[in-house]
Amino acid sequence: MKPALITAFIALTATAAHADVSLPALFSDHMVLQADVAAPVWGLADAGEQVSVTFGSQTQTATTDASGKWSVKLGKLKSGDTATLIVKGKNTITINDVLIGEVWLCSGQSNMAFTVGGQEKSPVSLPTFRVFTEASSAAGEPQKIGKGQWQLCSSETYKTFSGTAYFFGRNLHEQLKQPVGLIVSAVGGTPIESWTSPEAQRTLPEMKAAFAKLDATMAKYDPVAAKAQKDKQLAAFAELVAKAKAEGKPIPGPPNPKYDPRALGPGNLFMGKIAPLMPYAIRGAVWYQGESNARTPESGGLYAKQLPLLIQDWRTRWGQGDFPFAWVQLPQYHNDQFKGWCEVRESMLKTLSVPRTGMAVTIDTGHPTNIHPTNKPEVGRRLSLWALAKVYGQNIPFSGPLPKAQQFQNGAAICTFEHAEGLKARQGQIEGFELAGADRTFHSATAKLEGEKVIVTSPEVKTPIAVRYAWKDNPTANLTNAAGLPASPFRTDDW
Repeated sequence: MKPALITAFIALTATAAHADVSLPALFSDHMVLQADVAAPVWGLADAGEQVSVTFGSQTQTATTDASGKWSVKLGKLKSGDTATLIVKGKNTITINDVLIGEVWLCSGQSNMAFTVGGQEKSPVSLPTFRVFTEASSAAGEPQKIGKGQWQLCSSETYKTFSGTAYFFGRNLHEQLKQPVGLIVSAVGGTPIESWTSPEAQRTLPEMKAAFAKLDATMAKYDPVAAKAQKDKQLAAFAELVAKAKAEGKPIPGPPNPKYDPRALGPGNLFMGKIAPLMPYAIRGAVWYQGESNARTPESGGLYAKQLPLLIQDWRTRWGQGDFPFAWVQLPQYHNDQFKGWCEVRESMLKTLSVPRTGMAVTIDTGHPTNIHPTNKPEVGRRLSLWALAKVYGQNIPFSGPLPKAQQFQNGAAICTFEHAEGLKARQGQIEGFELAGADRTFHSATAKLEGEKVIVTSPEVKTPIAVRYAWKDNPTANLTNAAGLPASPFRTDDW
């Protein structure tokens, strides 16, 4: 057995010791700091140690608390500036090529993690566009260090970036003419409850059973015995590595022992992949997730509580006020295992009532049988339109038509929309509307434009009381505005 190998591996999976001043992984060469705000810098050191942080002409100092934590805030920084960040305690850390620009957090599940690959057709070299991918795993308690490194966008790196994040950030970079840094933290196949702190989720009655189960497990949990089991696994792994090296064989992949049951429970990715990022200064966040919460209509409807809760939780814990937050509404897709697809879309639409939020409608960018549609350039572009308009003040169309009001009179449903300038069918006649009467049976309907109103009728529904648009997992629907941005699916009933 090689003790050095055990030590090295444990160092990768545990919080750093406090003997030397240390920083979260985000603070590394080529990092991007948010412009025009008091950017926090923080880390760990010995209790009572004085730490100084120098950037350009300014130096800020702090003394660690009893637990070894320290933090400072740099004075507001100018976009485009670059300098070296020097952190001194008993030791000195030098971080080179630190750039000031616009920083965005990009999170979610597989459609956010899905890489650029071949979606960018020409080689790209944008040295002032940079990406940090959080590489840590789930955890049972909030982590402090994280794992990853900043990468400059180049022909060697860009294909490995998140596609949605890349096209969002690249468009901002081109339009703003400013440096852009993206922090990507995403894991495929994960539900939203993995990404919100456990403390926040305990306020949801619907999560009571999950936490009761976890609490019962924790009541029987012996952390000493569990850690001993973990150490045994790590020691066995170290022996395998040593044997493989001695025999010239491939080194096996490391184990990932989750000896803390909380690392498998609600909030596990918040603690492992979001907590290490807080409170790094960001301009805002974009989110592409929801597929894993669309299993049943009930779970899809619950998303209307979960998404606002996540936004509130992150905003509160980041301590930067109500920073802008936008998400991707689920595109068209059908699979019999996902019974709540329409309900998740509806929950996303309802969440626009939360201040300073936005939504990229993507009902036309998906694939009927592929849960990972490849048109990430358009998804990223639509997110960037919202950011350019609502965050950076550009006077541009940024949303497809959103339902505003519906009236039922003279045998028709009269529908009005926000963002309805130049309302039209993408091609041919408007498709996707349905009407129902008192029998609650929906029938395909004819839709005609009267200015910026849509008049919906059906010979089979003489007295309509409910109207739906694109209310199918994989609908045929083509209503857009003059900018070519599609209308959001909606319904007026709750049947």
